[in-house]
Amino acid sequence: MSILDQIAQAVLEGDEQTAPRLVQQALDENLPASQVLQDGLLKGMNEVGRRFREGEYFIPEVLVAAEAMKAGAAVLKPHLVRAGVRPEWTAVIGTVQGDLHDIGKNLVATMLEGAGFEVLDLGVDVPPEKFVAACRQRPVHVVGLSALLTTTMPMMETTIAHLKQSLDHPPPVIVGGAPVSQAFADKIGAAGYGPDAATGAEVAKRLCLAGRS
Repeated sequence: MSILDQIAQAVLEGDEQTAPRLVQQALDENLPASQVLQDGLLKGMNEVGRRFREGEYFIPEVLVAAEAMKAGAAVLKPHLVRAGVRPEWTAVIGTVQGDLHDIGKNLVATMLEGAGFEVLDLGVDVPPEKFVAACRQRPVHVVGLSALLTTTMPMMETTIAHLKQSLDHPPPVIVGGAPVSQAFADKIGAAGYGPDAATGAEVAKRLCLAGRS
């Protein structure tokens, strides 16, 4: 098994001690930092996403895998900075105003990072104006809105409307959460819907790729 496959495996196993050691070993072997990221850490997280989506992994496995990835990324980050490697896309995510639930949103953030996004997590109970402000501060390629309560679902539509009214080029919006459906996403004008965190990250990446072409 190659060193990069070993890194991916350490992420899959949630081995927070082994992942950074293997990343350092790969760097000592003069492998490019970008390759260690793509073919090691992110490869592992992509497989975590697949297993989560197909019911082979559950939330605890995802969370420990994310910690292993972050431990490896901490070793890798200075080398990526020196090499000028930055995430290709930026996502802004948050739980909409009036809703304080964050587990699903946090999982989406993890999966987005595993898909190679820079993630700006605005937290919970986020008013529409805060999403707009975040999109004005930097180039944003996708916005993710989360809601777990039926009573806060309408705030998704309000937030999308604010983004469209306030920005010359509003980024596409994906929505998700237990009570949210594809039909609701279509109704409120969302560009995408994720029934789970892994699928949400896939939809976000697909939207970004479509926007680039």
